[in-house]
Amino acid sequence: MIYPIVAYGHQVLKKEAEEIHEGEDVSGLISDMFETMGKANGVGLAAPQINKGIRLFVLDSNLMLDEEDDEKGIRKAFINPIILDEYGDKYTFEEGCLSIPEVRAEITRPEKLTIEYFDENWNLKEEEFSGMTARVIQHEYDHLEGILFVDYLKGLKRRMVKGKLVDISKGKVSTDYRMLYP
Repeated sequence: MIYPIVAYGHQVLKKEAEEIHEGEDVSGLISDMFETMGKANGVGLAAPQINKGIRLFVLDSNLMLDEEDDEKGIRKAFINPIILDEYGDKYTFEEGCLSIPEVRAEITRPEKLTIEYFDENWNLKEEEFSGMTARVIQHEYDHLEGILFVDYLKGLKRRMVKGKLVDISKGKVSTDYRMLYP
């Protein structure tokens, strides 16, 4: 099932997501989220972006890597994740978001992280990620905390995108995927 993507301005995007009860069957939802993400040509999708206020996101960082990259991408689901640590050099990269189409901005994040989460089979994992995979995890994790990448923008940069954000919240945006507006 392909879900509509929740647009900027919808209240679910600004709320902290709730934990999923351990052992709950979310395999169908995870499959639907991967399908929804693929249909929208995304590399990550958090449950709040499909109007589900739960602590779950999926990603496929392979889609961000070039053949010459040393880094290996991943395709997996993260249930009830907790970022334990973020470290390493900070670097800036242009980010976008399926919930905020046509807006991109340079965001600075640490290059590495350690995260604890449950996989699709409710196995507890603790792993370290770096590079683009870490960046996608940080972006999707922010969704679970009610934080959007545009929340990091300050001053002039924030004012420059304000009009576009208002337009998105009013449905004045064109996408190749269905959207749910506030």
